[in-house]
Amino acid sequence: MLPPEWAQRDHLRAQLSRVFAAWGYRGIEVPSLEFASAAHPQDARAFKLIDAGGQVLALRSEFTTAVGRLVRSRFPAGPFPLRLQYSGRLWLRAQTSELGRLREFNQSGVELIGVQSAAGDAELLLLARAALREVGVEAVLELGFPGFVDAVLEDAGLQGAAREALHDAIDRKSGADVDALAARDGLSADVTRTLHRLTDLYGGAEVLDAAAALARGERARGAVAHLREVAAHYEGALAGLGAAGGELLFDLGVSRRYTYYTGLTFRAYAAGLNQPVLGGGRYALEGGLPGAGFAVGLERLTEVVAPLLPPEPELVLALDLAGAEAARAAGLTAELAWTDDEAALRAFSEARGIRRWARGAQVFEMGGVA
Repeated sequence: MLPPEWAQRDHLRAQLSRVFAAWGYRGIEVPSLEFASAAHPQDARAFKLIDAGGQVLALRSEFTTAVGRLVRSRFPAGPFPLRLQYSGRLWLRAQTSELGRLREFNQSGVELIGVQSAAGDAELLLLARAALREVGVEAVLELGFPGFVDAVLEDAGLQGAAREALHDAIDRKSGADVDALAARDGLSADVTRTLHRLTDLYGGAEVLDAAAALARGERARGAVAHLREVAAHYEGALAGLGAAGGELLFDLGVSRRYTYYTGLTFRAYAAGLNQPVLGGGRYALEGGLPGAGFAVGLERLTEVVAPLLPPEPELVLALDLAGAEAARAAGLTAELAWTDDEAALRAFSEARGIRRWARGAQVFEMGGVA
């Protein structure tokens, strides 16, 4: 990473952290190396190595598992809800991840631990909106509930491998694959129509009405009711502020990682980018402690906001420490001269695009006399 990109990313990271802190999310740091475990949600895609004692280790591939481990060991009794924030690097062997397409990438995020309510889910949506707005991004929030698809499939009597294959086809919104799987498994025309309706459940609040019409069992009805309650909390909070731009989108055909997420999931999309800049959802930590959170992909966010970031302060070359201090006090960036050779300083300044020098309390054009 070169200096300009480093500066942009560091600026964004600091802005996000300030917003998270203002909402009560305290910072933590978790290890980059952890013990490998087949139970880890990213175990199959993690980079692994063996230490001198033969223990298999893994580079950190997501934050939630490590945060959960920290909560169990350091905050076993809370107090809950516990609000935490983090930032750092992740590594995955596969080049495609939820918020990036690199083997090594950066995320900043938050976790809300120990509370399971529509108000808690709405808080995370409101925080996601506030954090992105702080860095100049007006994003669209898209909500899902992977368990809804599973509940509808269960109500239709689908089990085992057939149910798993349909999860994948519905998540990809592949009508052709839905038809092929329905024909292979001898599903009725009514069930096949229901499966196609699942792939079409995308849009505004009207989607919840369409989903309710498909919800026959208690699980499916509960998912729709919870989304309605979350939306009411979210939109009510914004209305109380007189804020605009609070419309939510719903994708009730989302079915990825349905065994991991225990409730709502959400993503944020920015104009000009067809991949999410932020994603999260509700889960259960080991032991059953409820949690929810989201992470911002810093590489993607940098791509979106780079044109919006303020320019770096003008760089000047200071011929003495007094000149450097005076320039910095004026909001400039100052590098100290390392020699008295004016020709060398001039050549360096021209190469770096430095137009002005500083000495004492004066800032002047390069090569001038102060």
